[in-house]
Amino acid sequence: METFSLRVKDELARLTGARSCCERTELLGLARAAGVLEAGQSGLRLIITTESPVVARRAFSLLKKASGLTVHISGRPRRIQRHTLYAVTLPTQPGLKEFLGDLGLLAPEEGPVRSVIPKEDCCRRAYLRGFFLGAGSVSNPERAYHLELVTGSRNHAAYLIRLLRSFHLRGRRVERKGYHVVYLKEGEEIAAFLTLMGAVQSRLELENIRALKGMRNQVNRLVNCETANLTKAVEAACRQIENIRYLVERVGLENLPLPLREVAKLRLEYPEATLRELGAKFKPPLGKSGVNHRLRRLEAMAERLRR
Repeated sequence: METFSLRVKDELARLTGARSCCERTELLGLARAAGVLEAGQSGLRLIITTESPVVARRAFSLLKKASGLTVHISGRPRRIQRHTLYAVTLPTQPGLKEFLGDLGLLAPEEGPVRSVIPKEDCCRRAYLRGFFLGAGSVSNPERAYHLELVTGSRNHAAYLIRLLRSFHLRGRRVERKGYHVVYLKEGEEIAAFLTLMGAVQSRLELENIRALKGMRNQVNRLVNCETANLTKAVEAACRQIENIRYLVERVGLENLPLPLREVAKLRLEYPEATLRELGAKFKPPLGKSGVNHRLRRLEAMAERLRR
């Protein structure tokens, strides 16, 4: 079954028309999220792994276009999770180290490159898009609002948080099983993040779900409020009838003052009526507050007799 997270990645992986600088920055984000540099006997190679075939095709296309080098793609089934794990490999070949250094994965001395936030706004978006494709996920919005970007580096997690803050998004960090997870919890912020990455259709789907959830919550609040008011009214009517019957037994209905006698008769005759409905049966009609005042006087009389 396709999840919302996979639908978002599918949409992002099919985007076209990006500038060459954005494509390279997206590739850098994807490689840092899901790539591994391996140094074997034959030399250095880059391997990007993913469970998504569309992300694998995206990585293959970006690598091929940016480097002009030989790129391999392969897949093998995973027995535990019953998914196919795809590997996009840039094997050892002439020009590989130069390309990795120019991309930003290798420093001149072949060490890791320190993360620097791209200056161009479009490249910042591209970097986040690539990183989300490689190591991001978003929960089903019908259940919860939660988006994650997972990295193995605390420094890189801080870098991602700074990137998010540059778009006025409040990313937070938590450690989980040796990894650093940068996450967003607000539906509005997740919607904004989808938009800045370019997942417009997914943003619309999220907003529709948010609107439906908001409507359901509002209906539930109204129903709960009406239920509470109805329960309150029923309890009050039962208490009023009990007090009136007590007064009838102890004092007698005919001995009550005329205004109280009238409201007592109507309450006994119409036990389920609201105060407004009781007031309409008076001649001339009596307001809701007037009916309530007389019933409170009856309750006070009953309470004094009990004491």
